[in-house]
Amino acid sequence: MRAHHARAVKALAVQTEPGTEFWGWAGRTLGAPARTVTGTPAWLRLVSAPQDKTAGKLWDGALDAQHAFGDLDGHRPALLAVHDAVDDGIAYRAELSVRVDDPVLSDDPVLQHDIQLPEAWWNDLAGTLEKVSVVATDRVAVRQQYVDRAIPEFLGIPTPAVPSWTTAHGDLHWANLTSPLRMLDWEGWGSAPEGFDAATLYAYMLLRPDTAARVRTAFPILGSPAGLAAEATVCAQLLQTVSRGDNLMLADALRDWSEELRRH
Repeated sequence: MRAHHARAVKALAVQTEPGTEFWGWAGRTLGAPARTVTGTPAWLRLVSAPQDKTAGKLWDGALDAQHAFGDLDGHRPALLAVHDAVDDGIAYRAELSVRVDDPVLSDDPVLQHDIQLPEAWWNDLAGTLEKVSVVATDRVAVRQQYVDRAIPEFLGIPTPAVPSWTTAHGDLHWANLTSPLRMLDWEGWGSAPEGFDAATLYAYMLLRPDTAARVRTAFPILGSPAGLAAEATVCAQLLQTVSRGDNLMLADALRDWSEELRRH
């Protein structure tokens, strides 16, 4: 990964800052701050996958997002360039993006501290997600087949009808957001039940009830019949991760949420 990251630096004619590297889950990605030839701050991220596994949505997520959304009025780091390489059956994609220097709001997707954000931030978030939601795409973030299977299995209720499918970021949690608002990590975007992003953000703040209530204020679809399918889908997704040993700190809060959804 380091060798191919260094090759991408040369191919894209950028400079990286020595001694700074950031590894993603299971060593699948390697990122580092960089500067373009004109001195513009940038971020160079390298992702790897077996060559025969690069046809999925995750591989092309950032590039597709750039074509579909651009920089979303500055709320999405624009993708500047891409460089692909293959070595011994492994594909490598280097993505050069505008650098975001503001820290993410949480080091972990699960918000574990109360957070105070200005009203303008919430308005920017709601407005940006509305712009995303109306973009047409054939990408899929959540499949109907998953909804039909997971909700009965993990919530014990019949699958609610999905009144509307809209385009979603697909992984909207607190480690993918900054203030001022930037929305990071666009690998998994695509169609999902309406309200999916709001429900995801809410789920990852269940440990902080005050902030969780603020999400419901910003996104009134939560708690409404129109948002039930999205809430149930997200709750089922995270209960599934708990069953696999992840997000255990959310286990009790997710069970409480599932009880509330069952009553609805």
